[in-house]
Amino acid sequence: MDFMGYRRPNGSVGIRNHVVVMSSVACANGVVNAIGRQLPAVKTITHTEGCGRGPTDITISWRTLTGLGKNPNVAALLVVGLGCEFIPAAGLAADVAGTGKPVEALVIQEKGGSRKTTEAGMSIAKQMLADADRQKREACDWSDVILATNCGGSDALSGVTANPLVGSVSDWLVSRGGTTMLSETTEMIGTEHVLSRRADTPEIGRQIYNLIMKQRKQAQDILGPLAHMVISPGNIEGGLSNIMEKSMGCIIKAGTTPLKEVSEYAVGPTRKGFVIMDTPGSDIFSVTGMAAGGAQVMIFTTGRGTPVGFPIMPLIKVASNSELYNTMEDDMDINAGRLLEGTGIQEATDDFVDLLTRVAGGQETKAEINRQDILSINTVSPPF
Repeated sequence: MDFMGYRRPNGSVGIRNHVVVMSSVACANGVVNAIGRQLPAVKTITHTEGCGRGPTDITISWRTLTGLGKNPNVAALLVVGLGCEFIPAAGLAADVAGTGKPVEALVIQEKGGSRKTTEAGMSIAKQMLADADRQKREACDWSDVILATNCGGSDALSGVTANPLVGSVSDWLVSRGGTTMLSETTEMIGTEHVLSRRADTPEIGRQIYNLIMKQRKQAQDILGPLAHMVISPGNIEGGLSNIMEKSMGCIIKAGTTPLKEVSEYAVGPTRKGFVIMDTPGSDIFSVTGMAAGGAQVMIFTTGRGTPVGFPIMPLIKVASNSELYNTMEDDMDINAGRLLEGTGIQEATDDFVDLLTRVAGGQETKAEINRQDILSINTVSPPF
């Protein structure tokens, strides 16, 4: 036994057992939030998409929303739609229902308005919660886990303490048949030669090289001579001077194993091991994409401090320095600053694996305790 999780009908494994109420379009957010206020045990997913976008963004949004519904941490799903949107509730529900989990859909215009839909949604969600409560954890293997990794509010120590520690945990998981996912393509600029050499095949090497070079060109087109400064003010205040420094620290989170696959935003991996998802550098977009890609848990490193969490996926927060950990202890789960104070990397890795095992078995992270649930879908064109 590696940890205690929830086995889903399609064979995937969840480390949480959430009942989710999701809007198919932003116009239905009010009803979703009303259900969530009256039933705080459910997890609500609202967003700004679902209509008024071009075909590319509709495709991305549909893929992201269905991916979130299919995430193994979701025990059951209720989708609420308006009735005249591009992304219909029934369509999303049908896609997710293929996993075998309980899925229902409600349409506000068909139910006779918001209050009637809210009442109907509460009735459905209460039954889903009761059914979910009867599910029991069982022995599961780490080979079924996708571990997402992310940087947020990095400082000069992120690439020295926190990210190398995460890389060690990534190698540990891959050695047990699991998957570790690297994201934030913007924060890989300057490392294309390193990552392409780590690719499992020449074709995968070309994919990651071309992807990063495309991102580099986009930064140059937008920022011109300042392209090397694709970092935040907080990064600069924390001691980073350019994107190359940040990127070298970023990719260490993926450990040392071969790169097995490169996927689009919100598309889950088909191979196990070290994989990359093409996401923006913006934390919220990146976290959302990886959860939609099936990640059950995320390790999120920070040197400046960020409290962000996610509705259906626990985020384990790693402080790069002891001052941050002590200052924001209510938000941080791991103090990687110990590595500068005499703790060895193996001891720190063992402690981290112990926490990861407890989180996989149900222990809440600080972001979960604080209900720091934030979600945003990455789109590529303006609304019309």
